[in-house]
Amino acid sequence: MKNQVNKKCNHNNSYISRDLFENSVLRQVIEHSYDGIMVTDNRGTVLIANPASVRLMQKVEEEVIGYNVQDLVRKGYYNTSTTMEAIQKRKAVTRLVKLPSGVKLMSTSIPLIDEKNEIVMVITNTRDKDLVDTYIAALEQERDKSEHYKNVVNYLEELGSQSKAPIAESKMMNEIIQTAGLIAKTDSTVLLLGETGTGKEVMARYIHKNSLRLKEPFIPVNCAAIPNELMESEFFGYERGAFSGAKLQGKPGFFEIANKGTLFLDEVGELPMSMQSKLLRVLETGEVQRLGGTSFKNTNVRLIAATNKDLKHMISQNLFREDLYYRLNVIPIKIPPLRERPEDIVVLAEKFLEEYNQKYSFNKVFSDTTLRGFINYKWPGNARELRNLVERLAIITPDNIIEYEDKSDEGSKENGKAHAPANIPDKEFEGTLKDVIKTVEEEYINSVLRACNGRIGDAAKRLGIHRTMLYRKMNAFKQHVE
Repeated sequence: MKNQVNKKCNHNNSYISRDLFENSVLRQVIEHSYDGIMVTDNRGTVLIANPASVRLMQKVEEEVIGYNVQDLVRKGYYNTSTTMEAIQKRKAVTRLVKLPSGVKLMSTSIPLIDEKNEIVMVITNTRDKDLVDTYIAALEQERDKSEHYKNVVNYLEELGSQSKAPIAESKMMNEIIQTAGLIAKTDSTVLLLGETGTGKEVMARYIHKNSLRLKEPFIPVNCAAIPNELMESEFFGYERGAFSGAKLQGKPGFFEIANKGTLFLDEVGELPMSMQSKLLRVLETGEVQRLGGTSFKNTNVRLIAATNKDLKHMISQNLFREDLYYRLNVIPIKIPPLRERPEDIVVLAEKFLEEYNQKYSFNKVFSDTTLRGFINYKWPGNARELRNLVERLAIITPDNIIEYEDKSDEGSKENGKAHAPANIPDKEFEGTLKDVIKTVEEEYINSVLRACNGRIGDAAKRLGIHRTMLYRKMNAFKQHVE
């Protein structure tokens, strides 16, 4: 910077001379800047070039200071001059400048204009493009991480659902819960099978809560509730301007939102074939591509799927992809309907009533008649139907003791609503709740067997259980008597 250039430049009534620069704090600031800083006059002659700028150009001071930037371009120092472009356009210019070595610099030139609207000097700031890209990538990573958790919070707030552990008294359900607790520690895909209302989402949440991903998001998705035309954008997200009506900032899909956590796909059998193939690809590669995007994003998602349909039958009907089925059916868990585990009916009903007592500041209890009716009803809607009935009874019953008995013949079918049968002997019971349940169950099964003249197949069909289970219960009754 010792080239004998001594020009005075007027900007906002202040003069900066070469001598002033050489002997001021300003020199130290510019010389120690990590960015390249170069100052030219209004014709492009270099007045000042700090050590960083000459280093980035891979030159020395004597090759730069005092020369016009057009001469530097002609000599092949770099391929284009943002300084001259800023002078011509009279505004700030940012452009990539390429050196003969192949190195690219991010160069920004800003013209300084005085009160007479004349350019008095141009200040150019330069930085290595690779370093800029590194900074941008780091910022993008932090932004994506921040957006990820923001989206998770927003999504879960919209759902408004609470995580609940499975409630069970029956042996078969406790064995299923124990198995679920073991597989929760792995990342294996789980397929939950069971009728509507059996508690598949509750089980999925239980698996997530006991997994190594418990501090990461659990994202439940009802595949049956998403219109076909929106499925791809909901699952994989979209970029800005991907389609008419798209959000300006774009939107992440379910896989991005659930990254590092668990994605629960309920009613997976409702996915159209076109979506099944896209889902299969994501499961195989772990990559998603937003609509309108040109790059792929890696995702780390533990998948739990659920359905109340017979997927094997759907495969034979060409309604479900066989390869996707085997991708999902890594660890199948079948949740039995409520009618096959009557021991769970009362504990579930009591749990639901406790929740509504707390929610509405009630102090209500079930009568023996109500509980007997619950035990002997088939509950085609399973635990969801039981919950709905308990809520209704808790709200509409004026007294603290809930007495419920539907004496109409069509009571269990009317409008698809839940009703408990009333053909249970009105008698008092003694012992623990578990003993009472077993006693009522035995009485009801025996009454059905008598009505069917001892025909096991007919009785099992009427009870809604498999004949093998009926045999087991009958043997248990005999052992109890002995």
